[in-house]
Amino acid sequence: MPNAPSERDQLRNAVTRQPADFIAWVMLADAELGAGDIAAGEAAAQRALRLRPDHPEALARLGRARWMQNQHQQAAELLQRACQLAPQHPGMALWLGHVLEDANQPEAAADAYRRAHQLAPDEAYMAAQRLNWQRRLCDWRELDALSRQVRSAVAQGNPAVEPFAFLSEDASPAEQLACARQRAQVLAQSIPRLPATTVRSHGLLRVGFLSNGFGAHPTGLLTVALFEQLRAAPQLQLHLFALNHDDGSGIRKRLHAAAHVLHDVSAQPHIAIARHIREAGIDVLFDLRGWGGGGTPEVLAMRPAPVQINWLAYPGTSGAPWLDYVLADDFVLPPMLESAFSEKVLRLPRAFQPSDNTRVVDEAPSRRDCGLPAQGVVFCCFNNSYKLNPRSVSRLLDVLKGVPGSVLWLLSGPGKADERLREVARHNGVEPSRLVFMSKLPHPQYLARYRHADLFLDTHPYNAHTTASDALWAGCPVLTAPGDTFAARVAGSLNHHLGLDDMNVADDATFIATAITLGNDPAALQTLRQRLADARNRAGVFDMAGFATDFAALLQRLAREHGWQGTDAG
Repeated sequence: MPNAPSERDQLRNAVTRQPADFIAWVMLADAELGAGDIAAGEAAAQRALRLRPDHPEALARLGRARWMQNQHQQAAELLQRACQLAPQHPGMALWLGHVLEDANQPEAAADAYRRAHQLAPDEAYMAAQRLNWQRRLCDWRELDALSRQVRSAVAQGNPAVEPFAFLSEDASPAEQLACARQRAQVLAQSIPRLPATTVRSHGLLRVGFLSNGFGAHPTGLLTVALFEQLRAAPQLQLHLFALNHDDGSGIRKRLHAAAHVLHDVSAQPHIAIARHIREAGIDVLFDLRGWGGGGTPEVLAMRPAPVQINWLAYPGTSGAPWLDYVLADDFVLPPMLESAFSEKVLRLPRAFQPSDNTRVVDEAPSRRDCGLPAQGVVFCCFNNSYKLNPRSVSRLLDVLKGVPGSVLWLLSGPGKADERLREVARHNGVEPSRLVFMSKLPHPQYLARYRHADLFLDTHPYNAHTTASDALWAGCPVLTAPGDTFAARVAGSLNHHLGLDDMNVADDATFIATAITLGNDPAALQTLRQRLADARNRAGVFDMAGFATDFAALLQRLAREHGWQGTDAG
């Protein structure tokens, strides 16, 4: 029996039969953009506008197309016009928020999200988007009420909550699974799968990696040295599928050289990407984005490869039937967490997170040029601002109170985030000037700043991940309190595999006491730094040749379970 026509096909037929049907053109624009076909979506929106010039529904779709084309300012102007014409439309206010985020208007984006939530106060999706963006701005107004609404929606089976944003909530592993699974079920029901395929029986095992981070991005930084080592693995052929354009970075050039083939699939429709992966004959496909922004779960849902694995970029379960395995280690995903993962668990005999061990930590500018005082202990936390929730900030400030003359070095956040954090410090009896903010810098310059940092203080429930690896590589110890979820155990995994388990503490009180003790004891702090230096050279966390050996062995064992018999003899 032939497959039923998709919604897109039905709408294309509808506008062919009735080309003056404005609503059909608007719906077609939505369907095309939802499928990742930006050009077709733009064309449908333009056709709708020709039928009804300046109509808000058509303007909104054209604005969404411009946003997907990274024309953020034009997108913002179109969505602002649509909202003026339809001021009671929550969906348009929501899309305006998305666009203003990328147009570098963070506070205006927050206003748009608040407006969307005010117009639809019972809609969990509106609450979740508002909550997520307020966390990024360190705007904690109504935070607890918003969080309760979002967690309640997940408990009730509402699929509207984005799994990535939900990682920032202090939720259980079971709640995270429910959130991801509900989201995945909606996608699975709406996306057709490619015909089933199997792992090849003989020949080089073709291993693919799908990501929007193949460049100067955390994913590229973490994986490039591993891929360089894997290039020499005798039975593997590496294929990188880049959802992002070539950014011209040194990392992108190294990735291109390391892969047997780097496929640029940026700005392609989801079905085209899936077919491209299938035509490349990929046996095992790693999803290096998951539910994070810029990812394409729709492509994975089409099942372009016979074996698909969740690894590295999304720190939790996908909840998705199209991902067969998750790759982890024994600390970040212990047996007690397996019931909260939809995937079968694969474990490396080392930390699951690779790193670029070719980096050189440059000399830093002077403390003065970094905005730091000439004397005093420097605590740092260069995590993204959405991880700086009230609980995490409270314990950071308690540490400052216990170490006279110390400062807290933070990554500058969007909008008025820095001002808000300084106000929180003032309210908690800490001089606001003891919070020092570092602007986002090119990676080598950022890495050099760790030379001035004495101790990295982690956040909860969303840990330092790439930043923990950066700090440890640069010689700065990391203090963390591992939690119950994958996202709350990544820094702990790195410490554990470095043999620094004493830097993984049980609770907030021990976290504060440990940081204060180290901050007031220069000799103890120096001893700790020396232990880290020794461990960095001795332990396997930064040994990418060893990582590649373990990674390749795991892949070959897995492939044999799926019928692969290795390369042909002779």
